[in-house]
Amino acid sequence: MEPSRLVLYTNRKSPPCRAVKLTACALGIELVEKEMTLLRGDKLMEEFLKVNPQQTIPVLDDGGIVITASHAIMIYLVCKYGRDDGLYPSELVRRARVHTALHLEAGVIFSRLSFLFEPVIYSGKSYFHSDRIEHIRKAYRLLEDSLVDQYMVGESLTIADFSCISSIATLVGVVPLDESKFPKITAWMRRMQELPYYEEANGTGAIELAEFVLGKKEANASQFL
Repeated sequence: MEPSRLVLYTNRKSPPCRAVKLTACALGIELVEKEMTLLRGDKLMEEFLKVNPQQTIPVLDDGGIVITASHAIMIYLVCKYGRDDGLYPSELVRRARVHTALHLEAGVIFSRLSFLFEPVIYSGKSYFHSDRIEHIRKAYRLLEDSLVDQYMVGESLTIADFSCISSIATLVGVVPLDESKFPKITAWMRRMQELPYYEEANGTGAIELAEFVLGKKEANASQFL
C-alpha cells in the first residue's frame, strides 16, 4: 500500500522519534518531518496542539489518522506499509518476543535514561546521581543478557532493535560502555551502525542529545564557580 502524506512531528534528539525514523527508513517511507522544540514560541505549537493536546512526541499524522507513542507508530507503519512482516512478525512467539524487548526499552532503558537526564536538563543539577548511573549499568546488563542472537529477536532486524538502539546510542555517550563486559551489546551496536540509513536516522541525533546533556551539566556547574 502506498503511503499518503505522512507527517511526523518529531525532534531529532529524541530517542523515540529516532526509533520511528529508523523504521520509516527501513520501510522506504518518506516522511514530512516537522521539527518540534516543545517550547513556548514554537511556531508549530498551535498546529501541533490540534493534533496532539498531550504535547508528546513523536506523533504521526497519516492523512488525518493520528497515532501517538513511538511503539504504536512503528507497529502501525509496518502493518500498513510494510511489504512483509519482517520488522514486526506475525508469528505469535516472535511477536511476543518483540513486545518483550519493547517493554525492556520503554520500562527500563528509556525510563532510566530519563531518570538520569531530567535533573540535569530541567532542575539545574550539575552532576549525575551515582545510583542512577549504576541503574544505567544494570540496564546494560539486562540488555546484554537479552541478546542471545544477532538481533533483539533472532537473526533479523525488528522494530525492537530500532527502539533499543535509539536510547542506547545516546546513553553510551554519557555512561561509557565497557566493551569487555558487554561484548554482545558492542557487536549489536556495530551491526546496527552498518545500516545505510543509521547515521541520518539515529547516529547524529543520539550524539547531539548526549552532548547537549553533558554541556548542560557543565553549564549548571559553572553557575556555582
